[in-house]
Amino acid sequence: MTAQAIATSGQSAADWNASESSGDKSIATELISFAIGSDQYGVDIMAVREIKGWSEITHLPKQPDYVRGVLNLRGVMVPIIDLRCRFGQGLTEATPMHIVIIVQVEDMQVGLLADRVLDIVSFEASQVQPVPRAAQSARIDFLSGLVTIEGGMIAIIDLPNLLS
Repeated sequence: MTAQAIATSGQSAADWNASESSGDKSIATELISFAIGSDQYGVDIMAVREIKGWSEITHLPKQPDYVRGVLNLRGVMVPIIDLRCRFGQGLTEATPMHIVIIVQVEDMQVGLLADRVLDIVSFEASQVQPVPRAAQSARIDFLSGLVTIEGGMIAIIDLPNLLS
């Protein structure tokens, strides 16, 4: 597998390492990995509620560009976040080949628009490294850590910061 990014429920690399040093050394975290262009990301599998194909959504006025609109998911209005746009890389030209990952962030469900799902990835908490602050970019505030899996770099997304 190549480089990937992971969305978590707000754990930083320090949090990952703190839970690792508190005796959770053998507990592996599982993630759903996905791609946005050539970059690869993922979300903590425990935050994922559903993965669905792209479908038409209802656009809402006066929302940030990265909020594409809402999707009616069995009677629940779910805001759809365009991750490419949120990371400062322009709007996604969504096609039926794109996917929406429905995640739970605190008490709210949110859809994350991505290019494609890749795999389920497991790693140990001790593998998570802090995000270097030397490279300031639009997406660095949304990352809580980095992990290398099978030679590829995975950037862990901080879901609560993604929505702030």
